[in-house]
Parts: sequence; C-alpha cells; structure tokens
Amino acid sequence: MDEQPAGSATLAADANARFVEVRRGIEASSGAGNGDLIFKVVAVGAGVTVLAILALITISTAWESWPVFQQQGLSFITSDDWNPNTNQFGARAFIYGTLLVSLIALIMAVPVSLGIALFSTEIAPRRMRGSIGYVIDLLAAIPSVVYGLWGVLVLAPNIAPIYQRISDSVGTWPGFSWFFAGPVSGTSYMTAGVILAFMITPIITSLSREIIHTVPRPQREAALALGATRWEMIRGAIFPWSRGGITGAVMLGLGRAMGETIAVALVIGSSPQITTRVFASGDAMAGYIANQFSEASGVFRSALIALGLVLFVVTIIVNVSAQRIISGFDRRMQRP
Repeated sequence: MDEQPAGSATLAADANARFVEVRRGIEASSGAGNGDLIFKVVAVGAGVTVLAILALITISTAWESWPVFQQQGLSFITSDDWNPNTNQFGARAFIYGTLLVSLIALIMAVPVSLGIALFSTEIAPRRMRGSIGYVIDLLAAIPSVVYGLWGVLVLAPNIAPIYQRISDSVGTWPGFSWFFAGPVSGTSYMTAGVILAFMITPIITSLSREIIHTVPRPQREAALALGATRWEMIRGAIFPWSRGGITGAVMLGLGRAMGETIAVALVIGSSPQITTRVFASGDAMAGYIANQFSEASGVFRSALIALGLVLFVVTIIVNVSAQRIISGFDRRMQRP
C-alpha cells in the first residue's frame, strides 16, 4: 500500500516534465514563426525596394530624355547623324560602337576565361589552384581607370604597329578587308575591345570556376571509370551540367563590357562612325556620356541622358535573354 503513492508521484512528475517540454516547444515554435515572419517581411521589402529603384531610374531618365525623343522621335535610334551644333541627335553610331567593342571583348575573353577556369579546377596541381584564384580575384579588383590609363599610355602606342602589319598583310584580301583595312589607329574599336577583354576575363573566370566546382564528383569519376579521357570527361560530364551557369557568367561579363565608361572613353578614340573596320577610331555610349555630360545643356543634355536610357534598356534585354537561356538549359537538364 505504501508503494502506490510513490508510483503516483512518479507518474505525476513525469507528466509535469512532459507538460513543461510541450510548453517550451510551443513557445519555441511560436518564436520561430515570428522569426520566419520577420524574415519574410524583410526579404519582400528588399525585393520591392530593388524593383522600386529600377522603376524610379527608368521613369526619371525617361522624363529627362523626353525632349530629345519629342524632337527626334525614333530617328534618335535609327539615325547616325549626331551634331549638337544643329540639334541633330542620332545615336545609332554609339549603339553600334558599344555592341562592337563588347562583341570583340567576348570573342577574346570567353575562350581564355573558360580555359583558365578548367585549368584551375581540373588540371592544375592543388598547390597551384589557390594562387591562380588569388591572381584572378586581384585582377577583378583593379579599378577600370587603371586599365584605361594603361591602355592609352602603354597598349595603344605599342599595338598600333601590330595593327598596321595586320592591315598590310590581310587588309586587301576579299572579306578580310571589311574588318582589317586601314586607316589604322592605336585608339580604336579593337583596342577598346582588348581592354574590355582584360576587364571581364576575371569576372567570367571566377564565376565559371565556381560553377564547375558544383559538378558532382561522382559524375566526373563515372565518366573516367567508363574509359573517357580527361577532355571527354570535361565535354560529356562538366559542360552539360554547368553550361547554363557559364552562359550566365558570359552574359554578366557582357553587361559589364557594355556599361564600362572610363576605360573605353580613354582608348576608343572619339569618332562616332559606323564602320566594320576594327582598327578605326569610334565611340561608345557610356564613354561619350562621360566625356560630354559636364559641358552639355538643353537638348544636348537630354540627348546624353537618352543615350544612358538606351544603354539601360539594352542591358536589361541582355540580362533577360541570359535568364531565358539559363532557364532553357535548366529545363533540359531536368528532363528524364
């Protein structure tokens, strides 16, 4: 008879302990729920803020550039007649120059960037990989004005004789004359493209390297176990897995190249013209805005702001296109 109260007391103590644990669990879950709610509010607020800033930039630049669009209409984009003295503004030559130097930069930078990324992740000894990554990150941190000054003071004077030899050698060949015929200038589309290639190579390389690192190791080992060579493993196991991310890295580099200002302004020359000859001087939207904005007023100022609006729209189109391409790659990778 004496053991029953002791057993009851034990059961009561266990029940009380369980009650305390349940209450603590409820309080903890309630706190976690509040934390999730706070995080959701902060995240949504940050996203809305970004969209609001984007909308304000678009509205303000469109408002400031409206006078030139009201005067020129669509000819602002389709015409290449740019003469501030007569209030004639056609931006086609600047759009062409921006796209041309960006294309030259991509042609040069993408193979080199992918080669460095693959070397540092798949081929280089482990003790070298850290040093390669450090050098690439250091190149990405160099200010653009340093690249521009090096380009105009060192690269342009020394590369002009090389341009001249190329022009003399192949400038008269059918087809090649469209691109390499004279006149030749050290400050040219090609020089601007070379400088931009130096600038975007670290960006594309760093992103591509991180993307390649995400390829599962068993996928690599399975390809090698089936008798694939290292190149066949890279082509069959790494590229299909990472091509969407690499495409995004290339598009990000393209966006950087299109928006670069000081470096391009220093090495492209100052000649708003449309020509396929890459050794000729030209101009680009961002560089021309940087050179002329401080002295502009009236409709000329509106025209420069309109150039910035066009560059902004082109950059958005590039980013949206990159997102669609990446989404298409992801959907194909998810198919059984």
